Amino acid sequence: MSEVRLAAEQRTEFGKGAARRTRRAGKIPAVLYGHGSDPKHLALPALEFARVVREHGQNAVLTLALDGGSELALTKTVTTHPIKNYIEHVDLLLVQRGEKVTVEVPLVISGEPASGTLLTQDLTTIQIEAEALNIPEQIELSIAGVAAGTQIHASDLTLPSGAVLITDADALVVAVNEAPSAAQLEGDEAAAPGAEASEES
Repeated sequence: MSEVRLAAEQRTEFGKGAARRTRRAGKIPAVLYGHGSDPKHLALPALEFARVVREHGQNAVLTLALDGGSELALTKTVTTHPIKNYIEHVDLLLVQRGEKVTVEVPLVISGEPASGTLLTQDLTTIQIEAEALNIPEQIELSIAGVAAGTQIHASDLTLPSGAVLITDADALVVAVNEAPSAAQLEGDEAAAPGAEASEES
């Protein structure tokens, strides 16, 4: 993952009213913390940050231009408005080059399993440890042609070089089972609670 340079400003006003004023000015309230330093309250340019998240994912690493210097920060938490879908607040973690961090990475399934099977996906993200500047945007898993009865666990995933699995190695990621037949489905419907009552009425 490439690092992205972004201008940041120190915030001197706090509270809900100040946060609303920051957002009206086209900026996002943010907090930068880590390495035992006092938290810094920042304002990030809203459009530029939204583009970074869109292009690099929610584990984007930023080089923040701040007070004439720069800080390297990992995007830790992005809070989005539940209805209007704009970014309300961002938590940033101070990192150093070469430092390893623990992050949640999306799991992307590709391909189709063997004919007549049904796929169940138990995990949509996995937790890994990786260098701050080498965090993968996603982990890919191909299930092309996988036969019924196959179970794929976290330990079966192929991670990028240098990444270490933190999620329980035995955690089930996907299971490929035989798809139920039409007769089985009809039998399940007949056995469903209330089926006899509805027939009698």
